[in-house]
Amino acid sequence: MVVQVGSAYELKTREIAQAILVQGARGERSFLGALRDQMRLDDKLMNWAMGNDSLRVQLFRFVDGLPSLRSKAEIARHLQEYLGEAEVPGLKGLLNFSKPDSPTGQIAATTVATAVETLARRYIAGDNIQQAIKSIERLRKERMAFTLDLLGEAVISEVEAESYLNRYLDLMAQLAQASKSWSRVPQIDEADGEPLPLVQVSVKLSAFYSQFDALDAASSAAKVSEKIRILLRRARELGTAVHFDMEQYAHKDLTLSTLKSVLLEDEFRTRTDVGLTLQGYLRDSQQDLEGLITWAKERGHPVTVRLVKGAYWDQETIKAYQNGWWQPVFNQKSSTDANYEALTRRLLENHEYLWAAIGSHNVRSLAVAIATAQELQIPKRRYELQMLYGMGDKFAKACVDMGQRVRIYCPYGELIPGMGYLIRRLLENTANNSFLRRSVEEGRPSEELLQPPVMEKTDGHGLQVVGFHGAANSDFSQAQPRQLAEQALAEVRARLAQTYNPWINGTAVTTADHLDSVNPSKPEEIVGRVGLASVEQAEAAVKAAKTAFTTWKQTSATQRADILRKAADLMEQRRQELAAWIVLEVGKPLREADADVSEAIDFCRFYGEEMERLQAPRSRNVPGETNEYHYQPRGVTLVIAPWNFPFAIPVGMCVAALAAGNTVVFKPAEQSSVIAAKFNEVLQAAGIPSGVFNFLPGIGEEIGPRLVKHPDVHLIVFTGSQKVGCQIYADAAVLQPGQKHLKRVIAEMGGKNAIIIDESADLDQAVVGVVQSAFGYAGQKCSACSRAIVLEPVYDAFVTRLVEATRSLNVGPADQAGTKVGPVIDAEAQARIQDYISKGRLEAEVVLEAPVPETGYFVKPTIFTGVKPDSMLAQEEIFGPVLAVIKASSFDEALQIANGTDYGLTGGLYSRTPSHIARARAEFEVGNLYINRGITGALVDRQPFGGFKLSGVGSKAGGPDYLLQFLEPRAITENTQRQGFALIEGADQ
Repeated sequence: MVVQVGSAYELKTREIAQAILVQGARGERSFLGALRDQMRLDDKLMNWAMGNDSLRVQLFRFVDGLPSLRSKAEIARHLQEYLGEAEVPGLKGLLNFSKPDSPTGQIAATTVATAVETLARRYIAGDNIQQAIKSIERLRKERMAFTLDLLGEAVISEVEAESYLNRYLDLMAQLAQASKSWSRVPQIDEADGEPLPLVQVSVKLSAFYSQFDALDAASSAAKVSEKIRILLRRARELGTAVHFDMEQYAHKDLTLSTLKSVLLEDEFRTRTDVGLTLQGYLRDSQQDLEGLITWAKERGHPVTVRLVKGAYWDQETIKAYQNGWWQPVFNQKSSTDANYEALTRRLLENHEYLWAAIGSHNVRSLAVAIATAQELQIPKRRYELQMLYGMGDKFAKACVDMGQRVRIYCPYGELIPGMGYLIRRLLENTANNSFLRRSVEEGRPSEELLQPPVMEKTDGHGLQVVGFHGAANSDFSQAQPRQLAEQALAEVRARLAQTYNPWINGTAVTTADHLDSVNPSKPEEIVGRVGLASVEQAEAAVKAAKTAFTTWKQTSATQRADILRKAADLMEQRRQELAAWIVLEVGKPLREADADVSEAIDFCRFYGEEMERLQAPRSRNVPGETNEYHYQPRGVTLVIAPWNFPFAIPVGMCVAALAAGNTVVFKPAEQSSVIAAKFNEVLQAAGIPSGVFNFLPGIGEEIGPRLVKHPDVHLIVFTGSQKVGCQIYADAAVLQPGQKHLKRVIAEMGGKNAIIIDESADLDQAVVGVVQSAFGYAGQKCSACSRAIVLEPVYDAFVTRLVEATRSLNVGPADQAGTKVGPVIDAEAQARIQDYISKGRLEAEVVLEAPVPETGYFVKPTIFTGVKPDSMLAQEEIFGPVLAVIKASSFDEALQIANGTDYGLTGGLYSRTPSHIARARAEFEVGNLYINRGITGALVDRQPFGGFKLSGVGSKAGGPDYLLQFLEPRAITENTQRQGFALIEGADQ
């Protein structure tokens, strides 16, 4: 809908909006805003935040961590760490103390903590149901209805999901009981001669199931639907209305489809005391509304649609940017407002089928709804206005005085779980484009505030990405990628048990022996028969590579890069198929298999670009002399690859060598040789010349030593175990007869990776991050978390939630959509890990062994507590779904424990203490340190990957200096003088 500025409709909208502004300005403030007339510290905090963007970030970070701090000294210390550098007079005076535990520090801590708590009370209706009921009753005295939302910890286990449902059942019962004593308020308790429910609650669908995931849509919908039915049945008994909130974009389609399905069931089809939510900042919200209109007509009985702007704009924008996805939200606030007005109009036009709840604090948006309702003569029952508790209260009061039904969204609960909600409200209130800030704090003129919003012309594509642009993983919240993945799995299954032979000098060669590569989820299923190269064929591969090197090294970097870019394009075209092979051959769940393909694509493109950058000679000339520094390839490269990243790591190692002008003999892991053969197919299709790339599957113990010791091999690139890596390093150091070079070895050899969780950590994030890092791909990532080092104050709470979150993971075959933990790679690995678990029982306590399927190479996800820092469980790389939890008495001890192994690959820290974060940056001895996120999933260029100590030798894969290891530097100097003369540019002639 395009609004003409001079139209009657626009004039009516502005008239109503002006009335709300005037009424709000001169009217008495409600109880929620009355105290703001005095300039208290909590007001000063808000004013400081609005006056300085960097201070706002630091202040809100402090507020976010405040509830977890357990003493006044801790609060004072964090105050100084977060805000000590702020150049704000009033704030600087408050923080003028020498020691956190000094009397002045104690006063500062008490003062600020009280101010933040007071600030929270503006937006949170109470700590408990009793306080919430008192807030509700005060609202009702002001003729405002309510909907109550229970704040809580993120639901990360089935125990918590069950608790969430039960708390809502109890909440509805208590509210229904309390409502019996309420006097009726006609303006909010009845409409068009019919009574309205006195009680309404708002719930989050994803909180009903801890594994709620669009990739596993059918199972997620089934689990959640049963909880919805229980809730709606109890609500009907109590006469309570239920509204379903909308959360992150990834949950939107699954939320809508699930609710539509349940509400079409005979038992619930006639219910009109139910609502759902649409977010106006989403680009596809109009499409969703049209879908709801069609559905509601089919249903035959209306439900309420709460129309909001949306509360996760920053999160959705960042997530889309990081993943290279289409941006689901509008870039500009004005676009959201314009879309919201169009949605409002369309929703109200269909008031016979959908009742409207217009949720906004923007006076113009409210006025549009009122003007439209008046124009269309919509009955009172079919629409209402909604606002958030503590926000825009004077506008809410003005709308009430104009005769509108206004409902206040009231969250309640303890401060710690409510802190995320509080931060969202603070961000909303202090944003530069916030209507409340512009109207109340800045006093912008009404003409400016009430201008019709303008829709942007961008479509969500083409976000500017700085630096290397990585391939986007599949967005499985969307239906099409899920359908393509399912189709690919079926097609690949139809091509199982084919034979794949070595490829030497541009042709396939037959072998005497073969190996059956099997599906670890279902070992009786043969994925492919792999021809095993002999020692003689290994010799032939090295000879072919040596011969091809003569021509390949003369090929320009751009020509080599073009072949790799074509290979990347082919991988993208075959993405779903390649991911399916990964799922079936090595048991990696689909989402992780898809990411494996993305990383391989990135390596092809990144190393091609890097070599083009490095090919330009560096000149440092002086009069009479030219000096040139450039690189040349080394020679034949032996790549010995692992099975755990069966596509990404082999591709990365091989294409680095190829981009640099070296030729390759590629020996894949036996367990992932079919996927390796698919990589060979891609390179051949991309046009790699004969002999430049030689695919040599075989038994490592048979052909590996000969290849490592071969005098014509210049460079060895290995990823695997420490034992094998060290042997390769030793063998490569021995000068063989006829060898005229020293071999370079690049080796990544695993880790014993730790995540530290300190007392200020966000446990919602920490538990999820540790679980994903420890049990993703059954703990078979070299970057996986195998030690959680937890500070004593949060140890018990962390372990309790960790155990239940892990217990809730879906363990099963990798090709099942809901699987989070699949099998280990083979029977040997299964036996080895189970042996570790048996030995671990002698040193620590097993607090969890999650059940697993009976068939397949499965190992129970296992958690040990009471683990000693020097024990076998804490020191040896197990490479499976086994996590050791270690208690630390201080952060110093935690760092000491983390660094107390032979490895130095990855590590993590969950903390909201700036000094702890700074110390981890300086002292945590790992190649890749991750702060407040999981420690797996490194991305090319963003997080170049590799460690030190016994985790490996060499520069980081996917980094700016990785290719230098594949190159020999040369310096060439030429004397350009002849008989005492030389051309000197710029000299007088």
